[in-house]
Amino acid sequence: MHHEQSGHQEHADPRTERRSGGNVPVQADLATNPFRVDRDRVASSPFFARLGGVTQVVSSTGSGLLVHNRLTHSLKVAQAARAIAERLNTRPDVANLLDKLGGCDPDVVEAASLAHDLGHPPFGHLGEQVLDRLARHRFGLSDGFEGNAQSFRIVTTTDVRGPAAVGLDLTVAVRAAMLKYPWTRLSYPTPHPRDLPAPPRGAAEPEDAPGTGSSKFSAYVTELQDVEQSRAFYTARLDAWQQTVEASVMDTADDIAYAIHDLEDFHRVGVLQHATVSNELNTWLEHAVELAGLSAADLAAQERRPGRSLEALRRRLHAKDSWAVHDDAFAQAVAKVRAELVDGLLAVPFDGSVEAEQAVAGFSARWTRRLVDSVGVVEEPTTRTGHVVLAVPQWHEVQVLKFVHRRFVLLRPDLALHQRGQARLLTALVEALEQWVTDRHEANRLPRRLHDLVELAGEEYAALARTDPSLLVGATGETPSGPDAVRALARGRAVVDFIASLTDNQAAALLDALSGRTGQLWTDAFVL
Repeated sequence: MHHEQSGHQEHADPRTERRSGGNVPVQADLATNPFRVDRDRVASSPFFARLGGVTQVVSSTGSGLLVHNRLTHSLKVAQAARAIAERLNTRPDVANLLDKLGGCDPDVVEAASLAHDLGHPPFGHLGEQVLDRLARHRFGLSDGFEGNAQSFRIVTTTDVRGPAAVGLDLTVAVRAAMLKYPWTRLSYPTPHPRDLPAPPRGAAEPEDAPGTGSSKFSAYVTELQDVEQSRAFYTARLDAWQQTVEASVMDTADDIAYAIHDLEDFHRVGVLQHATVSNELNTWLEHAVELAGLSAADLAAQERRPGRSLEALRRRLHAKDSWAVHDDAFAQAVAKVRAELVDGLLAVPFDGSVEAEQAVAGFSARWTRRLVDSVGVVEEPTTRTGHVVLAVPQWHEVQVLKFVHRRFVLLRPDLALHQRGQARLLTALVEALEQWVTDRHEANRLPRRLHDLVELAGEEYAALARTDPSLLVGATGETPSGPDAVRALARGRAVVDFIASLTDNQAAALLDALSGRTGQLWTDAFVL
């Protein structure tokens, strides 16, 4: 039963339609603009508050490191996304195009940006990889786990703080704007974008796991009807695999935040060292022609030597993004990053002084403004990008900034050591919870939230088994049959949902309790 709506509109904007079928906010909401209602609902959700305890790149737990978490990252993405949307709306040269493509409302992009990481599990991308592997191979879930799809599942299904107690009942526009990768892993839409000659970003299958479907996607099969409803307004405006303009704004803002703020973090904590970054960039700039002449085998054999990793990036961009990459623009981007990052920010170690803080703030503000101001709209983009794009120089600069982060932070052996421990923790937690939910003697003593998630997933998978069992084909290639198989899928999805709703600290504390390593009582009272 849906809540009564606070009014009636004869000519309601189809973009404001909610899952419940209403077009105007319920009386309990503080705002009257439906998109601001959505922003408020996301910001008020405990799933959003949880992000303050979820790792962005490395966890600050126990270390005292002042680094971004998923909450601060989401706030900065929302800030950049709103700025982009507001700038585009002041440009008369793109007004008709924005309207033709479906609109670009600043409140929509802000709400979607705040919501885009709700589904990220404990320990960031490492947790995402572990849960995906276990979901597919341990539980036989056809679409495994993906942070973007989990975010969409939260706002449509598992968050119970909305007016109908099923999801947040967001508008069509905001739900569509959350679909950074508007397809499921394997089945939707038809034809699937992974089969395009040049698949969209994220749609291709992982090179080391052919046959497993797209590496990135924004919805599970359980939320397929919500995807179709939220995309219906855009079917005459966009191809089935294309982002809405508002999703494209959010995606671009996410790239901007990722490129800048993670570098800021690791300069602040002393991980990003001037000498190593300088050596890599300077070597490539001084020997670009020589490095371009190396064979692929020689380049791989010399990968630890300065300049080689950057040359490998240049070649990858040519292979995957030939529509955008240009060697002169790439070289200019490397020189720009060297001047601003290496010879500027990293030249003086961060010591916590006023001058050091101002240098970090100045670097972040300059780059954010430079990238935000460069964003434009194209009517017929390549399949590798959305309608909202960075200008060519800034696109190359983002690639180089992200390279620095990956090469000198993410690939560090000490980070790998840290993450292997986190992977073991999550694996053990999945195993312990699976044993609990399958123990019939303990069925009545499950954490209430986990119990409710098992029931919810049971209803979803039973319905799919009746209507379209092909959607449930798992890693083995077999279609689950019979109530026991459906219950097993439901238990697996519930365990994954439950763990994905924990903070880093909650995951560690729960495993300690389940393993008998602590004498403290563990309560699920604060679990979502």
